[in-house]
Amino acid sequence: MRRQILASTSILALVLCSSQAWAGMDEAKAFLDAEIQDMSTLDRAAQEAEMQWFIDAAKPFAGMEIKVVSETITTHEYESKTLAKAFSDITGIKITHDLIGEGDVVEKLQTQMQSGENVYDAYVNDSDLIGTHWRYQQARSLTDWMANEGKDVTNPNLDLADFIGTKFTTAPDGDLYQLPDQQFANLYWFRYDWFNDEKNKADFKAKYGYDLGVPVNWSAYEDIAEFFTGREIDGKKVYGHMDYGKKDPSLGWRFTDAWLSMAGNGDKGLPNGLPVDEWGIKVNDKSQPVGSCVARGGDTNGPASVYAIQKYLDWLKAYAPAAAQGMTFGESGPVPSQGEVAQQMFTYTAFTADFVKPGLPVVNEDGTPKWRFAPSPHGVYWKDGMKLGYQDVGSWTLLKSTPDDRAKAAWLYAQFVTSKTVDVKKSHVGLTLIRESTIQHKSFTDRAPKLGGLIEFYRSPARVQWSPTGTNVPDYPKLAQLWWQAIGDASSGAKTAQEAMDSLCAEQEQVLERLERAGVQGDIGPKLAEEHDLAYWNAEAVKAGNLAPQLKIENEKEQGQTVSYDELVKSWQK
Repeated sequence: MRRQILASTSILALVLCSSQAWAGMDEAKAFLDAEIQDMSTLDRAAQEAEMQWFIDAAKPFAGMEIKVVSETITTHEYESKTLAKAFSDITGIKITHDLIGEGDVVEKLQTQMQSGENVYDAYVNDSDLIGTHWRYQQARSLTDWMANEGKDVTNPNLDLADFIGTKFTTAPDGDLYQLPDQQFANLYWFRYDWFNDEKNKADFKAKYGYDLGVPVNWSAYEDIAEFFTGREIDGKKVYGHMDYGKKDPSLGWRFTDAWLSMAGNGDKGLPNGLPVDEWGIKVNDKSQPVGSCVARGGDTNGPASVYAIQKYLDWLKAYAPAAAQGMTFGESGPVPSQGEVAQQMFTYTAFTADFVKPGLPVVNEDGTPKWRFAPSPHGVYWKDGMKLGYQDVGSWTLLKSTPDDRAKAAWLYAQFVTSKTVDVKKSHVGLTLIRESTIQHKSFTDRAPKLGGLIEFYRSPARVQWSPTGTNVPDYPKLAQLWWQAIGDASSGAKTAQEAMDSLCAEQEQVLERLERAGVQGDIGPKLAEEHDLAYWNAEAVKAGNLAPQLKIENEKEQGQTVSYDELVKSWQK
């Protein structure tokens, strides 16, 4: 009897196991039918094969409850509300995908790194932290993970070469530390319809002596801002510029997100200047940060940086709506879509979905935009070979303090939401492109005319000049919080641009010095250099074939230069 009971139990277990596997594929097929359809770079058979791999790989973790976290943007809302449920239904792993503010994500990450407690099983945090993750060695090297402990849960169809942002999540040791999940750039935004108006073109040419078009340099941007500010269009007074100035943490992002590199701060090098990056932080040949101030060979308070801040202050006061001075990032973001702004030095392409909504003053009746994205103009200190803008690359990060089984289950979810099966559909929802195959998908060719140049940009050779914060920054959370306070002092008038940047570089070096004394980052942590004057460090840079810190250019108002948007796009396509 006992033998019969055991045999019956075994048969029942096999039936249940088979039933669960079958149910998983049933759920997968229902998901593919309802949500994905042909919005994938894979055909239906390949989609089902990829879903079957997830079902099989997840079996050891069925019933587990996993918690992950990301900032609140459209892409992550889609993951949290739609993809997490689908993954749970298909694999049996219950996912809670929390959405919180960007600063809160970093705070939770810091808490786990400092305490060792497993707050979340995986984080989507900006690749701006790559220098932090590499130096503190508290994040798993995904290169090691995929080859060893995580090999059995790494999708053979992951295709890392298809991700366009892995250079940004790879450390100087050559290892990948984060897997890109969403990516967007800050680009120049302008009213294509106003720029092509014959009267505007004639008036601009008569006043400035060159054609109205996409500004190549900051001098042209300034001329265009002056030209449109106060001009009456469609019965409204319009503005030639938009920005924000409230002393708030978001003011820091405004500048760490590559404003200084656009001006010409730092050295040549892609994805980031080397040895001096766009934060003005210099490293030695061992990737050890050696200084931020000009006195140690850095460039945070050098002529290019001060020029960048001064232009920001001048333009905000002269050409933007008065209310912009008291706005934050979130408050200022939608303003150009209200139809009274001619151009913006950069806006985040994550706003694209909000800028193409029917009925907006900046959208035509047929759904095509009255505006376009284009590469941002550069300042007088900028040289060919430098980065020209910022890309946010929100990326999956697994901390070593997360138990292996929980990390494996979370890694499966991270791969699911970035998989080739899912990525095209997810990219249409959030417009935060991460895969080359998705960018080239026919559905984006069809949709491109309604996205104002977003797809043309991502298919262009220009995109390599846009990158996140690089590996010179040894502790992003500690250093990033210094920026908004220093810039806020300049924005409020409490300090001059030079005084604000002098203060900022000194505060950054205090953090570098503390890290050096503590020795917590080993032989890749900071090692501060001796102090000398600007002329000394400039001569040393020139001798080594580098740029930063550059000497002051006496005439920072160069001749304005523009290019036709339509000709620019044609040159990309060639």
